Amino acid sequence: MLDYLVRNACLNGENTLVDLAVADGKIVEIAQSIAGEGPSFDAPSFDAAGQLISCGFVESHIHLDKACILDRAKNETGTLQGAISAVANAKSGFTEDDIYARGARVIEKAITEGTNAVRTHVEIDPGIDLAGFNAIKRLKADYAWAMDIEICVFPQEGLFNYPGTEELLRQALDNGADLLGGCPYMDTDPHGQILRLFEMARDYDVDLDFHLDFDLDASWRHLDEVAKQSIAFGWQGRVMIGHVTKLSVLPKPELEDTIAIMRDAGIGLTVLPATDLFLTGRDHDHSVPCGVAPAHKLAAHGVCCTIATNNVLNPFTPYGDCSLSRMANLYANVSQLATEAELENCFAMVSDAPAKLLGRSNKIAVGEAASFIVLPAQSRAQVVSEISRPIWGMKDGRVTFEHPAARLFRP
Repeated sequence: MLDYLVRNACLNGENTLVDLAVADGKIVEIAQSIAGEGPSFDAPSFDAAGQLISCGFVESHIHLDKACILDRAKNETGTLQGAISAVANAKSGFTEDDIYARGARVIEKAITEGTNAVRTHVEIDPGIDLAGFNAIKRLKADYAWAMDIEICVFPQEGLFNYPGTEELLRQALDNGADLLGGCPYMDTDPHGQILRLFEMARDYDVDLDFHLDFDLDASWRHLDEVAKQSIAFGWQGRVMIGHVTKLSVLPKPELEDTIAIMRDAGIGLTVLPATDLFLTGRDHDHSVPCGVAPAHKLAAHGVCCTIATNNVLNPFTPYGDCSLSRMANLYANVSQLATEAELENCFAMVSDAPAKLLGRSNKIAVGEAASFIVLPAQSRAQVVSEISRPIWGMKDGRVTFEHPAARLFRP
C-alpha cells in the first residue's frame, strides 16, 4: 500500500520528470510514470509540476536558546563584545519555558523554509545552568515529526574563568547532549580550554564544534592549536570551526598554507555570513572588510564547508528568517560567485555538506527516507540565484508544511 505519490518531479541531474512513490516513510519507487489501479494508487498525491525536489536543507550552526530577544537585549556598539555582553545580561532573565517558546518560533520558521535538520549550539554555565539545554531537549522531542535536532553544548563565557561550567557540560553530555562546542577567545586560558574540550570529547566519544578566531587580526589565531589537538587525539573528521573571520584577510599564500593545515587535521569550516557581516569591521570608517571566510576556496580543496544562519533576531544578528536559500545567496553575493558550478557549490553548503556532517543521507533514491522538499526551480544553482523558497515538504513520509506559490489575480 502506498502512502503518498509525488508526480512530475524534477530531480537534480535528470533530464526527464519522474514520479515518486512513498510507503512506510521511505521512497519505494521512482519512475517516469507510476500508474495502476486499486487501493495502492488511491494514495494522496502532490503534483510537483516540473519543479525541483531536493532533500531538505540542513542548518549546521544556529543558537535557538538566544533567538528572538531584541525586545530585551540591544547591542549598542554593534561589535562582537557588545553582542556577548548584551546576551550575558539578558540571560539572567531566561527561563526554560521562555527559551522553549522562542526556540519553537524559530524551528517553525525553519520548517517552512525547507530545513529538516539542525545543529543548535546551547550555552551552558552556572548563570543559566541547564535551562537552555532542558528547553532544547524538549524541543528536540516535540518537533521530531518535522525536524532532527542535534544539541551542541558549549561554554560561551569561558571555561576556566567560570568555575562550575565544566561540571554542567558533563552533566548535559550525561543527559543526551550530542556533541561539545568551544569558545576559546572568551577564556582566560584559550589553549587550556581547547585541550580540556578535546579530553572531554574523548571521554564521551563526541564530535567538537568551536567558535573560533572571530576577528580580523591575522597576527594570532587559535586554529593551529585546534589542528594540533585534532591530530594528537585522532579526532580528524570530527571537528568543525565556525566564523573564523581571520581567514577573510589572509593573503593567498597564507590561505593556502591554512587550507593544508585544516585538511591534514580533518577540520571543517562553517561560515555565518549574516552575523560575520554585521559584527566585523566596526572599527573601519571606509573600505570596510566583509569578514566572511572564503569557504568556497576551502571546499575546492576538499575541506568540509557549510553555510549557516547562526542567530535570528538577537544582538549578534538583528534580523533573519531562517531561509538557507537566502543565506546561500548572501554568501554568493559577498563572495562574488556567479557561475553555475559556483552557485551549485553554495547550494551544496546548505544541503550536502551539512547533511554529511550530521550523519544524514542526502539522496533521493529508492530505499531512502521520504524526507524532501519541492523548490520552484529546475536546478540547484537557480535556487541560490533566485532565493527560491520551498513550497511543500515531507519528512519520513509525512507532509510537514505547505507554502503555496504566490498567485496573480489578473483583471
